[in-house]
Amino acid sequence: MNLTPEPETVNFPATHYVFVEKHGDFPTIAGQAWQSAHTFIPELLMKNKITGYMSLYKRGPNMYRAGFALAAAPVDVPDGLAYEKFEGGKYAKFVLTGPYSELPAASGQVWKTVAEKKLPVRDDYAIENYMNDPRVTPEDQLITEILVPTA
Repeated sequence: MNLTPEPETVNFPATHYVFVEKHGDFPTIAGQAWQSAHTFIPELLMKNKITGYMSLYKRGPNMYRAGFALAAAPVDVPDGLAYEKFEGGKYAKFVLTGPYSELPAASGQVWKTVAEKKLPVRDDYAIENYMNDPRVTPEDQLITEILVPTA
């Protein structure tokens, strides 16, 4: 697994975010949330500009949001999507280069590293920020930022 071993402290920007939210076991709900979210892309693009794909999640309770960063506040959010202006903030950033199938193991390693380093974690969403397009990027070159909210 090609995961940066040391976190970089970053400030994630405030983001207009539309998403599908699911609750439950991450391995089950993450795929379901993304399948559902992708069905909204054509309708969303009629009046909005997608600037990125990202998931926000909380580990307790297990809450997973699959969605899209937008260039501005959304116009006509399709039924089935929710909108929130995500405030962003300070994060410990790790970077995974490789297939999305490695994300569960990478996330586990990230949280282990955060605990070992005794980083102060605040109660906010962790982020998986998908930096390139899996439709045109070879799997071994996919880049995902894994961001843990820090105090």
